[in-house]
This record gives sequence, structure tokens and C-alpha cells, in this order.
Amino acid sequence: MPIWKRLSLARGIGIDLGTANTLVYVSGKGIVLQEPSVVAIDRKTGVPLAVGSDAKKMLGRTPDSIKAMRPLRDGVIADFDSAEVMLQKFIARVDDGQGLMRPRVVIGIPSGVTGVERRAVMEAASQAGAREVFLIDEPVAAAIGAGLPVAEPTGNMIIDIGGGTTEVAVLSLQGIVLSQSVRVAGDELSDSITQYMKKVHNLIVGERTAEEIKINIGSAYPAEGGEEPSMEVRGLHMLSGLPRTVVVKGPEIRESMAEPLSVIVESVKRTLENTPPELAADIIDRGIMLAGGGALLKGIDTLISHETGIITHIAPDPLSCVVLGTGRVLENFKELDRVFSSHTRA
Repeated sequence: MPIWKRLSLARGIGIDLGTANTLVYVSGKGIVLQEPSVVAIDRKTGVPLAVGSDAKKMLGRTPDSIKAMRPLRDGVIADFDSAEVMLQKFIARVDDGQGLMRPRVVIGIPSGVTGVERRAVMEAASQAGAREVFLIDEPVAAAIGAGLPVAEPTGNMIIDIGGGTTEVAVLSLQGIVLSQSVRVAGDELSDSITQYMKKVHNLIVGERTAEEIKINIGSAYPAEGGEEPSMEVRGLHMLSGLPRTVVVKGPEIRESMAEPLSVIVESVKRTLENTPPELAADIIDRGIMLAGGGALLKGIDTLISHETGIITHIAPDPLSCVVLGTGRVLENFKELDRVFSSHTRA
């Protein structure tokens, strides 16, 4: 029996298994879950205490008996057991048990992961209850979710800036013509803010505070009009060891993120340099599409346009592009069956 016919007998679940957030799409229903990729586990018993938003609230605030962690780093599974627990809990939340079979699962993963890392994702999903697991490269899923005509013989360029990886790819006829995958993305932008606060302000701030700074006053390019925001930041002063509040301004946060942003821009330039001329002409006409949570950083589209000379668009719903792409593949499986990079049966 063809794969697409077998798939139609079961519920389909699409998952964007992200370093920062996990999104789940159920065929016929749409996006039904969007939670941080965080797990809290009792160290003594190994019993999971919380996943998602409840677990994220515990980050940096747990006693020694509880471990709150992110099971994915740089877009791949860093802690297999925790990732399996997280997937089990998320699939259980969305799987109503009404299908004839266990669900088929489509998971978006970074295009640059190794074979071992791919097998780890498939194994975790199989152990979490999937009957069949299909993997799709994130740039392809993001392009489909952003509405790019990936099935046509034209060049489409997508930049998917997630939490752990940035994927830059040129697509045509349902496949990747060439791509760059760099493990520099939202997490590194936050880390650069953390290091800057230590170095310049002698202030130790947590992961969540650095992320708030990035969201509230961070930018990749100076805003028009010259107005720059500022923000009060609370942390632990390194010299006195006491809590302290300092005021930071937008330009210094932009400066602190300059290095990881330059890595992202260089990966875009390298991809463009190696793009076949006909596809490059299409990209100049159509522009570059930005997806992923990193696309929400103020001015990043302007920065990429300025550095490449090509107009850059932000997808209508950049956070959901990958999971929407997995969902559209599930619901148009026969037409888009060439997009999968690998699959396995449980």
C-alpha cells in the first residue's frame, strides 16, 4: 500500500521540535499546542514533574531535588530521556485516541544534523507513541508554512532563525538545492547579552532576563527616527554580591549581539554566492523570506536587505511556519511526498 494511503488511515501529528519551543499540529484541527521545550524532573525518582510552560517557570528557581532543563540544544536532542518524556506528554495532550491507529508523526529538524541525531529524534518519537515517524528538513517545512511555491521550478530562499540553529536554504521542486545550517540563533543572541551585562555592567542576569532584554529593546539595525528604547534590568552585582538595578539602552544591546548576527549574515551571503544563476535571478525577483522566532528581532529584515541588496520579507506568522509546514504536508501527502528526508516505522 502506498505511504500516502497508509497515512490517511491514522491521525496525523506535525511537530516543530524546537530548541526553545515545541509546536504541535493535528491534521484537521490545526495548531493545538505551543509550549516551551522545557522539562522538570525529580532527581531522586526520575518522575517528570512538569513540561512546557509550567517547567519553564522553574528554570533557575529549583531546589537540588528538582532538575529543570531544556532537552534540546542547537536544534538537536541533548538529553534523550528528557526529550522522550517531553514528546510523550505533548503527544498525550493532543492525541484524543479516536483514530484507528497510533498517530503518524512528521517532525521538522535542522537540515545540518547528523545521521545519529536524526535517528535519535525518530527513536524518541517512536518511544513516545508514534506508529510511523517522518522527518522533514526545517527550511522546507518553514517555506511551505510561509506559503512559498516550493513545488514549482523556481528559486525560493528561506532563512529560518530558531532558538538553536539558523537554517538558510534555496529551494526548488520540493527539495533543497543548497543550504547552510549554523548553530547560531536566538540562544546565542541571548547569551551575548548575558556576557555583555557581565563585562560592561558587572551584572549577572539569568537566561529569562536576557531573553526579555532581547525582546523588549534588542534590535539588529538602527531604527528610523533615531529613538532608541531603554530598560531597567535587575541582577546580581558581581563586585558587591548584592542585587542591583541598571538601565541599559537599545544601541548597546544591538552592539552586544553584533557578532552572532554577523555569523547569520555571512551564512546568507555564502548561500547566495553558491546559488545557480537562474535560481539567483528568481530570488532577486521574489526576495528572501524570514521565518522562526529570530525573525521577530526588530530590524533583522532591514539588516539582511542592507547586507545582501535583496528585499527581505518576514513571514506572516514566523513562529508557526515550521509546524504549519508539517501540517500542510500531512494534509497534502500525495502531492508533497518528496519533501521527507527520512522515515521509520515503530
